[in-house]
Amino acid sequence: MEPVLSFLAASSDPESLLDRAFSDAVERADDPDESRARVLDAAYEQFCRMGIQRSTMEDVARRAGVSRITVYRRFATKDALVELVVRREFRRYFDRFLAEIRHAETVADRVVLGFVGSLRAIRDNPLIGGLIATEPDLIVGSMISDGGGTLATVRRFVAGQLRHEQRAGHVSGDLDIDHVAEMMVRISASFLAIPSRLVDLDDDEQLAALARRFLVPMLEPSPHRLDRR
Repeated sequence: MEPVLSFLAASSDPESLLDRAFSDAVERADDPDESRARVLDAAYEQFCRMGIQRSTMEDVARRAGVSRITVYRRFATKDALVELVVRREFRRYFDRFLAEIRHAETVADRVVLGFVGSLRAIRDNPLIGGLIATEPDLIVGSMISDGGGTLATVRRFVAGQLRHEQRAGHVSGDLDIDHVAEMMVRISASFLAIPSRLVDLDDDEQLAALARRFLVPMLEPSPHRLDRR
């Protein structure tokens, strides 16, 4: 399995790659090391062009115009380099997501923008979207084999956004936030991982209409709460 997939929610790490990427986005953590950033840029380009498995540290060094020793001084292993490249891409995704929903006037608009923007940002990303397009079996397999860790991380992020809406009085205090977030994330993940013959994922208007019809109504509290154990 590609390192990028196993890094998404490594069970041995209490703070997953996605968690750290989101923290970076919120805190606007920037890397002041220009040489390190140059290697990350080169690695990203190399992985997009040749794939992760077919790329070596020597390839990255050559593309960055630095020595192999320079790369290894900053990244002890290829896995460490891959993790940082993917983490940076997810940070950019979170940055874009938060920027897009900030312009929406209502919570319903933010749900719609979040759904449409998430699918577009991930599918259009040359690295992450490329893996989904070329190796969907690996993506689905990783979602299953990691015990739900990746989905749980994204669900916590969505639930956090919904709790922010709740504190602001935009959704009911009785909303079952965790289960609503779980359903929203699973719907989005299924569209990313499994091609649809009914929904055109390249049609933003169709996706927006879908979100308004099926996701926005989830913001209304149900009289029957699920028992979480």
